[in-house]
Amino acid sequence: MNTQIRNHQNKLKAKYKQLIELAYNFRQIDAPLSDIFEYKSIKILNEINRLQFLYVNAPKK
Repeated sequence: MNTQIRNHQNKLKAKYKQLIELAYNFRQIDAPLSDIFEYKSIKILNEINRLQFLYVNAPKK
């Protein structure tokens, strides 16, 4: 279970980094698109934090 949580968290972190980079790159070119990427990255960061809570509070075997 813990490895599944950790693997999913790592995939989300990669997606988060990609979206943050896109948001930064579009900041001067297309501000609304940059805001959309930033919003999506915040949603993913929230999911990462929830998974971190599950991982830390998971029962140890």
